[in-house]
Amino acid sequence: MANSDKDISYSDLKALLTKSNKGLLVVDVRTKEEVDRGHIPGSIHIPVDTVESALALDPAEFQAKYGVPKPPLDAPELVFHCQMGRRGGVATDKARGLGFQKAVNYAGGYQEWSEKEG
Repeated sequence: MANSDKDISYSDLKALLTKSNKGLLVVDVRTKEEVDRGHIPGSIHIPVDTVESALALDPAEFQAKYGVPKPPLDAPELVFHCQMGRRGGVATDKARGLGFQKAVNYAGGYQEWSEKEG
């Protein structure tokens, strides 16, 4: 699954989250039920089956719906994740297909995050 330019590790994501990074957007693509059981702090929820339509919204609509600015196509820190990595990879591929060339997948997913964060 690890594809170096498409995946990000736990330590890399943790480093991005700890520096005050206004450009970072972490997108949780799991179901609402999964998100309700826990999520990565600061992440927004966009289910995997709606990623393409969400990223196709104009910036004002995106901001209104998700409460954060829509990332630019060249956003250097656009991270998708799911529970174990597969859906995050699908979302990353969809985003890249829409022109978000630097989008990455946190391959460890929420499962790894919750194990390491306790």
